[in-house]
Amino acid sequence: MPAAVARLISPRALTLSALIALAVATRLVIFFFPGVIPYNFTPVEALGLFGGAWFADKRSAFIVPLAAMAASDLIIGLYPLLPLVYACIAGSVLLGFGLRGKRSASSIAVAAVVSSTGFYLITNFGVWASTHMYPHSLAGLLACYVAGLPFYPATLAGTLLWSAILFGGYALLTRRWPTLAAAALTR
Repeated sequence: MPAAVARLISPRALTLSALIALAVATRLVIFFFPGVIPYNFTPVEALGLFGGAWFADKRSAFIVPLAAMAASDLIIGLYPLLPLVYACIAGSVLLGFGLRGKRSASSIAVAAVVSSTGFYLITNFGVWASTHMYPHSLAGLLACYVAGLPFYPATLAGTLLWSAILFGGYALLTRRWPTLAAAALTR
C-alpha cells in the first residue's frame, strides 16, 4: 500500500475523522431535528478540550473541532458571531493544553465548566456588543445574559457529558489496545 494511502487510513486519521463526524452529526441533528437533542448540547467544546489534552500535534488539536464547526456551519448556515464562537472553541483547546499530564476526572470537569461558562459569557457579550437587540448599557448587558441563560445548562451538560465520553472512552480503548495511545493521536 502506498505511504500516502496508509496515512489516510491510519488509526490516527480514522480516529480524527470519527471525532469530526461525531461533532458534525450531533450539530446537524440538533439543527434539523429540534428537540431530539437539546440546543447547544454538542461535543465541540469537549472535543477542543480532548484535542488539547491528547493530540501530540497541536495543529490537529485546533483543526479537529474547528473543522467540525466549519463543516456543519456550511450546512446549517453562517452567522455574524461565527469568529467569536470559533475563538471560544480555540479557547477550549488552550484549556485542554492545560490538562496535559493531569487528566483526572476532577480537572477535566473543571475545564469543562470553565469552557462552557466562558462560551456563555463571551458569546452573550458578543451578542450585546455587536447587535441592537439590547441597549448598550449595563442593564442591556444583564438582559442579554438573562436571555441567554436557558441555553447555558445544555452547553454545560453537553460539555461535561461529551468530555466524560471522549476522555473516558479513550481511556477504556487504550486499556484494551495500548498501541492506540501512540498510533491514533500522535503524529
